[in-house]
Amino acid sequence: MKDHEPQKSFETSLEALEEIVHKLEQGDLPLEESLGLFEQGIRLSRECQERLSQAERRIEILLRDQQGRPTVAPFEGDKQLGAEVDTEQDESVF
Repeated sequence: MKDHEPQKSFETSLEALEEIVHKLEQGDLPLEESLGLFEQGIRLSRECQERLSQAERRIEILLRDQQGRPTVAPFEGDKQLGAEVDTEQDESVF
């Protein structure tokens, strides 16, 4: 593995992972090439998961109150979606 490779963006890594999955799903690759792609896909999957975990930790830190306790706030997009969703259905979720 190359240590000096510039880190790809999350989106670039996810796109590469999707391309690998597509190639593997076709099923017409030689075994060794399939294994190599699978290994590369596992690495990309772990990188993406780690980046998502880092983003989640950053968000949790940003959403702490003055005493350092995590706070829960609705996602701004939820307000927009709530206007489009039947309110009876929303009430049953809680």
